[in-house]
Amino acid sequence: MKHKRDILINFAPMEKKKLTNLNEIGEFGLIDRLTKSFENINGTTVKGVGDDAAVIYRDENSFTLVSTDMLIEGVHFDLIYTPLKHLGYKAVVVNLSDICAMNGTPEQIVVSLAISSKYTAEAMDELYEGMYLACKQYGVDLVGGDTTSSLSGLCISITAIGFVDKDKIAYRSGAKENDLLVVTGDLGGAYVGLQALNREKDVFLSNPEMQPELEGLEYLVERQLKPEARKDVIGFLDELGVVPTSMIDVSDGLASEILHLARASKLGCQLYENKIPIDPVTYQTAVDFNLDPTMCALNGGEDYELLFTIKQEDYDRIKGSPHFTVIGYMTDYSAGTYLVTKSETLIPLVAQGWNHFERGEN
Repeated sequence: MKHKRDILINFAPMEKKKLTNLNEIGEFGLIDRLTKSFENINGTTVKGVGDDAAVIYRDENSFTLVSTDMLIEGVHFDLIYTPLKHLGYKAVVVNLSDICAMNGTPEQIVVSLAISSKYTAEAMDELYEGMYLACKQYGVDLVGGDTTSSLSGLCISITAIGFVDKDKIAYRSGAKENDLLVVTGDLGGAYVGLQALNREKDVFLSNPEMQPELEGLEYLVERQLKPEARKDVIGFLDELGVVPTSMIDVSDGLASEILHLARASKLGCQLYENKIPIDPVTYQTAVDFNLDPTMCALNGGEDYELLFTIKQEDYDRIKGSPHFTVIGYMTDYSAGTYLVTKSETLIPLVAQGWNHFERGEN
């Protein structure tokens, strides 16, 4: 005879203890907290958590790189001004950028979607058309994924896979004292483009008959809606015979990324404000919006340029290239991390860019 088992549930209040809000510790604090007890147990795992991509043994001459990222509707993108085709393109590119940030070459992606009932099959066709264009542009194969339903909005999760030669891999932790700090392209454009789009969104919501006024701001809008991963830079560096001592991509703002390199490499840094590359349209539009162009470059994010360090003896190899700008140098850890202003004042470098858990962020 089978006996019923009584299930006892205690509804007594739990002992109160102070709980930590996620916005207090931020994305990287949360990652450290959740993964601190994990240890790599497989010999093929070369590098786990803590860099732009995980590093896995591939063969005696190369490593496999794996990175993943997620885009959430209402948090990372706003469909009022983001075409689905552009969104698909951007979703792929931001993941490929992480592979490039290891001095690697992307090869495949895996795409997973959570889709709400408000979307049609035709809408998903448009999203995937953008993904297809990105894969074609970067020579990447879409090799799998998953789809499921969502109770609210659209969630896009992409895993990027690539490779890098063992003697060319660039971690965040490899910088040395006196290494030069170098960045590609120009900075701040994506953030200022976002401000322009949000301005037009507000106008539209107040008067749907109004058409957006973005003439002259095409470059900024493109930087926000259709960024590019700097895969070309990996080729330029290879041609010049330069292997970065450390590297990261500029996704959360220049200040945040410099601090990541400095902390990972246990160094300080001096960044020169007058060396930060800012496009003239970005500069003037920021001023028109009552924004400090330097702060847009330092804290805006989503530029997806590459930030890296090189040995001083490699300077002559890159100095003639229009793709690179030397913006500072690495110092001893005890010297701290500082911005040297145009008036030659030292200001502690603080990351004030994107916080994934900040309440009210859109």
